[in-house]
Amino acid sequence: MEIKFKENLRSLRISKKMSQKDLANLLNVDQRTVSAWEKGVCEPSFSMLYKICKVFDEDFNDILS
Repeated sequence: MEIKFKENLRSLRISKKMSQKDLANLLNVDQRTVSAWEKGVCEPSFSMLYKICKVFDEDFNDILS
């Protein structure tokens, strides 16, 4: 299974009309961190992934695949 987290994160964020800064503020991270996730430079920790899922009301499988 190919992980498409970066594409899914960007798509979910845009569908909710959120900027990277908006999402960063909700997650208590820097906007540059959200940008790095969306570019595939790095990936969030498991606990941060859980928070992202809560923000978008998604489960792990949906956000990762």
